Amino acid sequence: MFTRTIQLLGEEGFAALQHARVILFGVGGVGGWCAEALLRTGIGHLTLVDFDKVDTTNLNRQVVATHENIGQNKVLEMQKRLLNIAPEADVQAIDRQYNAETIDTFDLAQYDIVIDAIDMVECKALLLYNATVAGCKVYSSMGAGRKIDPQKIRTAEFWKVQGCPLARALRTKMKKAGLMPASKIQCVYSEEIAGAQGTLAPVVGVFGMTLASMIINDLVRA
Repeated sequence: MFTRTIQLLGEEGFAALQHARVILFGVGGVGGWCAEALLRTGIGHLTLVDFDKVDTTNLNRQVVATHENIGQNKVLEMQKRLLNIAPEADVQAIDRQYNAETIDTFDLAQYDIVIDAIDMVECKALLLYNATVAGCKVYSSMGAGRKIDPQKIRTAEFWKVQGCPLARALRTKMKKAGLMPASKIQCVYSEEIAGAQGTLAPVVGVFGMTLASMIINDLVRA
């Protein structure tokens, strides 16, 4: 299935994707699209982490959600979907939340890349700090909610993200808690001024695809 990918990226580039060990936290709106893009491009080892269940409110934007799997474990449904696309891939699913009580159950140092697609500020801050301390390359999604224009989506290093309330709250939280990252964190964000409540598939889809593209390009160029 990867003939066209190999033609574009070359044998060495594709091999880099196959050998990379990636863990993704959050397989909802952004994370689900990111996971699928990574797998379809050739990431060979992907671990998915989420504790949520598929809900009817997910149908408008999450690639994992269908009417057939409402109420099912989201991470297991995403694993099933990905293995149906690429059965030969190593796709692991961890049905667990990343928080202060569970951090010791995760050995982040065994991964090359950590992807943060978590919504909750406290859990997000812990993950970003611990992932950088573990020596992983870290990529993070900032706030995709309440945005309607995918053309306003940008990428930047964590401390240079501008116009994103989630990034601002996260930086404040990390400074107060003494959770200063040990290395740079590459982020995708939107500079659009937030509107009413809600989240759209085109926005979270571009967020997720942008994250995946950043990772793929960095691996191929390494």
